[in-house]
Amino acid sequence: MVAGVNAGRGGRAKNRRAPETDVKVLQRVRYFASLSEAELRELAGCCASRQLGAGEILFEEGQSCSGLFIVSEGKVEVRQVSPRGREQVFHTEGPGATLGEGPLFDRGGFIATAVAIEPTRVLGLPRADLLDLCRRRPAVALAILEALARRLRGFAEIVADLAFRPVTERLARHLEAAAGVHPVAPGAVVALALTHTQLAARLGTVRELVARALARLEETGVIRRERGRVVIRDPARLAALARGEG
Repeated sequence: MVAGVNAGRGGRAKNRRAPETDVKVLQRVRYFASLSEAELRELAGCCASRQLGAGEILFEEGQSCSGLFIVSEGKVEVRQVSPRGREQVFHTEGPGATLGEGPLFDRGGFIATAVAIEPTRVLGLPRADLLDLCRRRPAVALAILEALARRLRGFAEIVADLAFRPVTERLARHLEAAAGVHPVAPGAVVALALTHTQLAARLGTVRELVARALARLEETGVIRRERGRVVIRDPARLAALARGEG
């Protein structure tokens, strides 16, 4: 069983003297923007710290949720794996990001599995402490609701992509977003650090279809593939594909 947030008597974390780094981590969390430094320091004292190696699981799909996780260092990937081993990556989070809000409020299990993809440190804030804070500071509760709404919108976009967009269009959207600028200029370079299998997990497909889609984009002059990267030759056509107008 994957360890949850450590808690003391009554399900609440024992208040500890928080390192300054933990206070700075909480300052980066949008939920806590309305809190004073003294309140942040007190909240940091309720958190438990956990170190993860690359590939180590933070929490598993279906596991009960005991608190809010906050990424302090590193990166965490949130994914589901089908019984046949096919993977779907929902999102990747870095320092200052939070994980586990939904199950905290509906008391259900996690809807996906979170895995560290590089050496990572997380803080765990027990459920009782977070709910107590929400009752005392409505601004925190409203900020969490806003974040949950954004995440729900993101999941709806994933569902729409999987249901209505062919793989080539999904790949075009991924490349356009990975370019990091808008509009994309001709000759823009996108680092392709992911394997075809990893890219397929993000696009909700299989590696063979990703390979075909890349080949199709190259054959039609939209991109040029080089070792470990993609050069965007025709940004206008790539953008049209990303919009579903290809």
